[in-house]
Amino acid sequence: MLAVMNSEPGADIVRASLVGALMSAVNYSEVMKKTIERSVAVDKLHALIKTASIDIIPFDALLAEASAELYPATKAHGMSFADRACLALGIQRKLLVLTAERKMRIKSLPVTVKLIRNAH
Repeated sequence: MLAVMNSEPGADIVRASLVGALMSAVNYSEVMKKTIERSVAVDKLHALIKTASIDIIPFDALLAEASAELYPATKAHGMSFADRACLALGIQRKLLVLTAERKMRIKSLPVTVKLIRNAH
């Protein structure tokens, strides 16, 4: 989402998958914070989410538990809480996870992670 908002490399890959995509409320909060931090109008983010019909998924008890359970497998990779929330949603819904974070590609996890840039 940030790649699209900031016209970063990999934005084209994200744009191609946006319609009907899901995003954890945790990750939405992170994108909103970065949008505000970079002095970009939040209306741009709201419009993008509405236009693409992106569903913001509440971070409930099941996702909280799944995210916490990922800690042992992700600790050595330096994963943040938001990274684990994203992976937990991908695992729960059996969906492809798009990210610019190379560290999120952990082969032992039951989720497919696609890097939007620097995939080498």
